[in-house]
Amino acid sequence: MAEVIPTKRHFFITKPLLCNMIAVVTGSNKGIGLEICRQLASKGVLVVLTARDEERGLEAVKSLKVSGFSDVVFHQLDVVDDLSIASLANFIRNQFGRLDILGVLGSGVKAEDRKNFSYSVEDITGPDAVSQKKFVNQTYEITVSCLRTNYYGTKHLTEALIPILEQSSSARIVNVSSTLGKLKFILNEKAKKELGDVDGLTEEKVEKLVEDFLEDDFGKGSTPKLQPTQSVPGFTNTDINDSTGIFTVEEAARGPVMLALLPDQQRPSGCFFFQTEMSTF
Repeated sequence: MAEVIPTKRHFFITKPLLCNMIAVVTGSNKGIGLEICRQLASKGVLVVLTARDEERGLEAVKSLKVSGFSDVVFHQLDVVDDLSIASLANFIRNQFGRLDILGVLGSGVKAEDRKNFSYSVEDITGPDAVSQKKFVNQTYEITVSCLRTNYYGTKHLTEALIPILEQSSSARIVNVSSTLGKLKFILNEKAKKELGDVDGLTEEKVEKLVEDFLEDDFGKGSTPKLQPTQSVPGFTNTDINDSTGIFTVEEAARGPVMLALLPDQQRPSGCFFFQTEMSTF
């Protein structure tokens, strides 16, 4: 195991973790996902890189192999397609018999919709920051698509892979979220209260909140005004923001990789991290 030195809010891996762990990373043919694959592979993890587009996924694997990472394989995955999820689950079960790490990233924005997300750092940070609504043309159809991918798709994938994760002696799931996923950015007080009640939270309550979000003008009034200390963390330089982010993909991937590789005795559960620092919801 790696030597880990915890402090009150930080975790530092001081030695490389060399192991035969098996990881699946969703949406990982580019950006943060690809860098997570790279960093996991550099630690001796066998990585299953996934992407909706087979050609792009294979190209990503090829790029990692050229860089010297041989223990990376590709499998197609579309989280909104139950057959695709089942195919991935069968592949992992048949090839490896277990899964140790599931890294789940949001699918991002389709290329044809990216124009709706055009803004600069100055637009969303600092004292003159304005609501995302000025830059995001959030239609009902786009909202449904996002929820279908990033909520329902993530949920269905996780449910399909849990039985295989249970075959591992050291399984862990790392969900990668934006800092804007914090409860303090939700303006709907009812939703904030219910989601904040961790002990009383149930799957049924979460499902109802998602349904209410769509029914209530698909999020009318719920998009926050971004403030500098809340929006700068996690604003990563990728194509989703036309490469205007201030963090590199290497920096963005460091936290998820650290959490994926923490030894069992130091592994947190149900916590929110900003990079390598434990944060609040």
